[in-house]
Amino acid sequence: MRKIKTIVLILVAGAIVGGLGYVLFNYIRPKAAGIYIDTTPASTVYINSEQVGRTPYKETRKPGEIAIKLIPDSFEKPLVPYETKITLISGIETVIRRVFGETSDASGGETISFERIGKNQIGLAIVTLPDSAQILIDNTDRAVAPYNTSNITSGDHTIVIDAQGYQERDIKVKAYSGYKLTLVVNLIPSGEQNEVSPTPTPEEAIQEMVEILSTPVGFLRVRGEPSTLGEEVGQVDPGKQYKLLDTDEDTGWYQIEYEEGKEGWISNQYSKTVKSDGNTSVTPTP
Repeated sequence: MRKIKTIVLILVAGAIVGGLGYVLFNYIRPKAAGIYIDTTPASTVYINSEQVGRTPYKETRKPGEIAIKLIPDSFEKPLVPYETKITLISGIETVIRRVFGETSDASGGETISFERIGKNQIGLAIVTLPDSAQILIDNTDRAVAPYNTSNITSGDHTIVIDAQGYQERDIKVKAYSGYKLTLVVNLIPSGEQNEVSPTPTPEEAIQEMVEILSTPVGFLRVRGEPSTLGEEVGQVDPGKQYKLLDTDEDTGWYQIEYEEGKEGWISNQYSKTVKSDGNTSVTPTP
């Protein structure tokens, strides 16, 4: 009986020691650091010169500094790759978002990273490109970049970055006690100032017209329907041109604007379609 008790005590003691050892090991061992990368368009991800996947990319790694290179898919036009270095923090996810453009100036995005500070402190730093962008935090606090504060609570926050001539960025972040959150935002040009109205091509300027031919009575009747049975609503003179609105598939008659704001049908027997280069004066009869 005493021998059985001894064995039981040994097993219990072993279990306690093993449990304490497991807890202590996990407490001492540093937690893995998270990294999340998302891009537009999709891109190939390299970390420390090693290809590790494609975006959206989410992984846990050892804490420490890493070098990241993103090579975008570019089938129609060449896009500029992106390179940066970040420090991964134990137990915290670092976020990189990137929108690729044909040049570095036309590209943009944001990086959300962290660094350790006092145990019970929380910090927030915002840097923007271009400088002096407008900042709105949680729809209440306004500031101008660059911005640095310790007056922020732990938890989720919404930060809106805006600057004239650039696209607005609406960013979700999460602040942690004991860490300073650094948000680096590269704004993307809106492109509005670069928009130029295209010059019409010769094809766009050409208008199909209807020219009135000679008739036995010296004019051509305009009717409300594409038929000789249609009601006469007006008359047009030979030699004049009118804008072609439609062609009746059954009779071949042409629909024209014979007066300003008035439309009617004319026989194709005494008219023909012509192309106008835009210089021909076409004025419906007032």
